[in-house]
Amino acid sequence: MSHSGSDASYDIVLIGAGIMSATLGAMLKILQPNASIAIYERLGAIAAESSDAWNNAGTGHAALCELNYTPERPDGSVETVKAFGINEQFELSKQFWAYLLEKGKIKGPEAFLAQTPHMSFVIGEKNIAYLKQRYELLKPHHAFAAMEYSEDKEVIRKWAPLIMEGRAADEKVAATRVATGTDVNFGALSTFLFEAIGKEENVAFHYHHEVKNLSRNADQSWSVKVADLDQGKTFKVNAKFVFVGAGGRALSLIQKSGIPEGKGFGGFPVSGQWLRCVNPDIIAQHKAKVYGKAAVGAPPMSVPHLDTRVINGKKELLFGPYAGFSTKFLKQGSYWDLPCSIKGNNIYPMVRAGLANVSLTKYLIEQVMQKPKDRLEALREYFPNAKAEDWALEVAGQRVQVIKKDKEKGGVLQFGTEVITAADGSISGLLGASPGASTAVPIMIKLIERCFPKEMKENGWAIRMKELIPSYGQSLEKDAALYATIVKRSNDLLHIKEEI
Repeated sequence: MSHSGSDASYDIVLIGAGIMSATLGAMLKILQPNASIAIYERLGAIAAESSDAWNNAGTGHAALCELNYTPERPDGSVETVKAFGINEQFELSKQFWAYLLEKGKIKGPEAFLAQTPHMSFVIGEKNIAYLKQRYELLKPHHAFAAMEYSEDKEVIRKWAPLIMEGRAADEKVAATRVATGTDVNFGALSTFLFEAIGKEENVAFHYHHEVKNLSRNADQSWSVKVADLDQGKTFKVNAKFVFVGAGGRALSLIQKSGIPEGKGFGGFPVSGQWLRCVNPDIIAQHKAKVYGKAAVGAPPMSVPHLDTRVINGKKELLFGPYAGFSTKFLKQGSYWDLPCSIKGNNIYPMVRAGLANVSLTKYLIEQVMQKPKDRLEALREYFPNAKAEDWALEVAGQRVQVIKKDKEKGGVLQFGTEVITAADGSISGLLGASPGASTAVPIMIKLIERCFPKEMKENGWAIRMKELIPSYGQSLEKDAALYATIVKRSNDLLHIKEEI
């Protein structure tokens, strides 16, 4: 097999070396061991953009604490459908990681996953009423049976002392807690997955290689134009299947592919910043992911949280993120990314979505205009005794929210992820953000079902998928007994305990 030059041909080309490409590559290599795979990464390292530990929240998104997955309806009731779906999706991811650990294909679990309680925390009677209603709706379900609720300040202090120290005695607060929550280093996990893929035959990995264009061949395969950034030369390779997992760059490449399914999509970039604690004594006192309620107009990635992280074996404490605006689609992208993404087929949906999201624009302007004292004031809502000298500002990753056509509204801003796939399944790309990385496995399961239907049916892939994902084809949300069995197995392999 040729690894470079115009004569190279592969079964699968993966664009981008983040958690999405890593997950898909690992799954496909298990399902079809003889498949030839090439991975092209523009930067010089794996997971250097959105999947990097410092560029995302690292939350194992299971809807245990994220209040944006249980929105309050106009009539005051709480919607829970998305929470149940997100929870099951994360359990699918855990099953795949557990399988890889059991087979010795990846390191861990401590090398990429740390058990960290997930908490929701609110202030004021209105928010307390919302949180209590949320708890009462989720608690009876087997997936949320371990959730605890309290309005007792001493109980909450025991769970997370920093958020109670210095708080006014008459301030009303409430919190929920689930001890089996997780913090995930998706950068480390991406590295382990690619290391596993790289040990197999017929795999070629290329750093400092940027995919410039995609075009159809006569046989419906794809010609992939690649620039070798070190050598300063360009070449083409052929691929039967292409996955565009290039983060914010995915939209541009999907547009260049010319597939009709990609028309009408746009992107709205949102940048982020964290306050990182630099005082080891304070870091040692906190062990939880404490999520609050988002400000009006804020995107989901901006839900405030006081967040214990474990990065490269070291405990960290972050608060944020603080949102901002940049026309870049990647942290190491170009300021021309947004202007160049505007096409004749997506300008109307983008304009309509913009007009419908004035509150988001207002929110981002306010965030951009923030001064250090404003960021400290926001932190003190969750850590009243916070001092400026204990915190340093860190730049987080860049996210691109999906804008898509809508028959009624013209265009809508969609939070979450969107998979765009050609009708023949020969190319697929991923757009969007949170919960993203946490749900990489279920996203890729659906992608494989859609892009490789013949293999799933005739080549035994569906049977093998059941080995990777024991609950495949069944509902964890509806089957309590199955949920208990599957989750116990995953938790045992991932070293997640009932209580810590």
